[in-house]
Amino acid sequence: MIGPRRRKTTKVLLFNGSPRPEGCTALALGQIARELERQGVGTELLTLGPGPVRDCIGCGGCQGRGRCVFGEDPANQWLEKARQADGFVFGSPVYFAHPAGQLLAVMDRMFYAGGDAFFHKPAAAVVTARRAGTTASLDAIQKHFSDAEMPVVSSTYWNMVFGPEPGRLKQDQEGLQTLRNLARNLAWLLRCLEAGREKGICPPEAERDWRTDFNR
Repeated sequence: MIGPRRRKTTKVLLFNGSPRPEGCTALALGQIARELERQGVGTELLTLGPGPVRDCIGCGGCQGRGRCVFGEDPANQWLEKARQADGFVFGSPVYFAHPAGQLLAVMDRMFYAGGDAFFHKPAAAVVTARRAGTTASLDAIQKHFSDAEMPVVSSTYWNMVFGPEPGRLKQDQEGLQTLRNLARNLAWLLRCLEAGREKGICPPEAERDWRTDFNR
């Protein structure tokens, strides 16, 4: 049931980690975006596409800068947009029981270089697959959320939808229903967080004094 329409001041970024701009992942994210818009939440879809993407090389050059040293792919552009967003949905196809490598590479760099852009903001992972590897892929993406103190948004089933191509993906009615329910839960959580801020309820301050290596 949809409540009163709200002015679109809240914004969710939807990251399409597929090399195919109009493939199954785009269709899944579009389903979520439409429902978020119906709930009064503004959206923006960002597509990684087929271009080359740098992986993190652990150089530490991003420390104190808030951005990755590599600027030729979308990582820094996405990071700047993330600083202005209120919530996120990261979508990926499943390749060899794993998310798209390009998406994980960009996420590694964004969260390492600019984790403050994501702290305490709600996020969801969504995957599309022909058959298997979905839960392992969700787990790989969601590990970024737990490291950044982000509320992880759930649905009435795991956030996955099945189909080897968009035409057949549309036949997965339960999967599409799961995505719509996910969007409603995300919209509800964003409203709860907004109401809390209006009451002066702020996120907790994390302790960061200790950093222990296991060999000492």
